[in-house]
Amino acid sequence: MVVLAASILTKTGKVLVSRQFVDMPRIRIEGLLAAFPKLVGTGKQHTYVETENVRYVYQPIEILYLVLVTNKQSNILEDLDTLRLLSKVVPEYAPSLDDEGITEMAFEIIFAFDECLSLGNKENLTVTQVRQYCEMESHEEKLHKLVLQSKMNEAKDVMKRKATEIEKSKIEKGKFQTGGYSSISGPRRTDSGFSDMNISSSGTGFGSGSGFGLGGDSIDSFSSKPKDRPAASAKAPSKGLGMQLGKKTQKSNQFLESLKAEGEVIIEDAQPSVVQSKSVLPPTDPITVTIEERLNITVERNGGLRNFDLQGTLSLQILNQDDGFIQLQIENRDMPGLSFKTHPNINKELFNSKQIIGLKDPNRPFPTGQNDVGLMKWRMQKMDESSLPLTVNCWPSVSGNDTYVNIEYEASDLFDLQNVVISVPLPPLRDPPTVNQIDGEWRYDARNSSLEWSILLIDHSNRSGSMEFVVPPADSSAFFPISIKFAASGTYSDVKVAGINSIKGGNVPKFSQRVQLITDSYQVD
Repeated sequence: MVVLAASILTKTGKVLVSRQFVDMPRIRIEGLLAAFPKLVGTGKQHTYVETENVRYVYQPIEILYLVLVTNKQSNILEDLDTLRLLSKVVPEYAPSLDDEGITEMAFEIIFAFDECLSLGNKENLTVTQVRQYCEMESHEEKLHKLVLQSKMNEAKDVMKRKATEIEKSKIEKGKFQTGGYSSISGPRRTDSGFSDMNISSSGTGFGSGSGFGLGGDSIDSFSSKPKDRPAASAKAPSKGLGMQLGKKTQKSNQFLESLKAEGEVIIEDAQPSVVQSKSVLPPTDPITVTIEERLNITVERNGGLRNFDLQGTLSLQILNQDDGFIQLQIENRDMPGLSFKTHPNINKELFNSKQIIGLKDPNRPFPTGQNDVGLMKWRMQKMDESSLPLTVNCWPSVSGNDTYVNIEYEASDLFDLQNVVISVPLPPLRDPPTVNQIDGEWRYDARNSSLEWSILLIDHSNRSGSMEFVVPPADSSAFFPISIKFAASGTYSDVKVAGINSIKGGNVPKFSQRVQLITDSYQVD
């Protein structure tokens, strides 16, 4: 049989909280609970009383009674076990075991009762699990909020850059009008001298058969342009479309309105009319350098580095064709075993002697467009275990009928690690593991039978951390291999662009760098 109701009463018979688990009228449960104080005697040691129809199993909690109402056919041993669980749960939620404390947390206590009893049957749970289920904390939700906040910050940066580009376009427009271009109207396509170029924009740009493909026709087409033609817009124009100058827009720009709402100062003036394509990429700086390193690491469970492979790439994105006549000054940390390779169209002698990336023919600009072009890659396959960004140790030990697993991590001072996830395989389990202590968040993946330990950020405040969980007896090999994933805003080689030189003189265009370290595979085997 099942538990009919779980209630908390005062010793005078006042009902503070009552949760029914079967269908019964309110008058019926009120009558049963009103009769309970009259049935309880004084000085008796037993914790149950019976009537003709029901049994009351109760336990005093200071000045209150915790009462279970069950059928007489119910197993009293199971009822006593349920009563003990509920007596541990109530103090977890009630600030004080009196009328005010119970009434204040009435709904929380009812929710906890629902976790302990399902349709009147006791669930095999602990107090810690009940609290965890009631809190309903979601690591995925936290990550989603973190990513959402990051996107909002990025959108604000994009809006500020867009406002700067609009102001620049106004200045350029004023120059065009003073230079005799005020009568230009209608769309005008910006010709590119690199329509015949075959550029590998996927991967690292070093694939066989790919390259810059600088043909003579493209050089002629570029050299035949009038020298006094206005500079191309910082944004790559769509095919067949362009910018109209000399006309005022009739409709208010919603984007400028959103900028005003953010507090940006917008100068009201004639705005260029831009016809956009269906897919518009977010605007970026005129020149963007992307530096990325990927790690593949395998560490022995008893210590020792079995495999270390680091591969890095440097790619370039230029939006304006006039900004393509540049050279990149490269700097990096001097590390043994670090080897570089440049694209076939890069001047290797210049790079080897001065660490400058430039085309073999300085009269040809770098390709432009929205796609990144790979210029250089590097690799390193030797590293000491002490130089790893993150080390993880696992210590399983069997004690009685349980296996205690202690895991600890230690991070180096080289990087601040983001979105760290340590995935520990588990033996087949009927119930989730019991986590006794953890620095961070955890999630049990029942489908893959693994425990994921997540730390959003590892910096100087938490260079080390630990976790302990308990599972039924299992062999120590069941908890390996441990998989680790993280990202960092720095690289091992510390490759960076120290500066940009303009080959044809003039102002050096603004550029930005994106640096990231990513783990492709990191295992403790």
